[in-house]
Amino acid sequence: MRKRCEEAIPEYEEVLALNPNWSNALHGLSVCKIFTGAIGEAIPLEERAIRISPRDYRINIWYAQIGFVHLLQSRTDDAIFWLKKARNTAPERPYVPAYLASAYAIKGEKELAAAALAEAQRLNPDGLYSSIARVKARFRSPAPSVAVLYESTFYAGLRKAGVPEQ
Repeated sequence: MRKRCEEAIPEYEEVLALNPNWSNALHGLSVCKIFTGAIGEAIPLEERAIRISPRDYRINIWYAQIGFVHLLQSRTDDAIFWLKKARNTAPERPYVPAYLASAYAIKGEKELAAAALAEAQRLNPDGLYSSIARVKARFRSPAPSVAVLYESTFYAGLRKAGVPEQ
């Protein structure tokens, strides 16, 4: 899957044909769908993983993925709902409060955005969330259609939350 999602998708689909209940493969396929531009297919895959394995230790990752897709699709209230679920099940994951900071800022909830951003920065002491440039450098580039969504939602929200460009 590492930077080769187009190749990984048929592999995940083959694995799921053999074992339709492998929740980790469902999540991997969801990630690849986002990065290749089929963002609309991601949430049903994560929801299926949750139904199959509702007590899985990775459930917070699935919640976060659903929340992030909602954020990218400008469904801010839905994003906040799922991201709060993710934060509540794994408060140590730094990307979840970063996603929340973006969603809160887009919604105009400045205090909540600032608090979530501070939490993301505290949980990630390497300075990842100190600039948009650092965030972009850390994460791989999605398909151009999804990169536009990242820019207009996630990065725009981080900017509104107070993350500088450089």
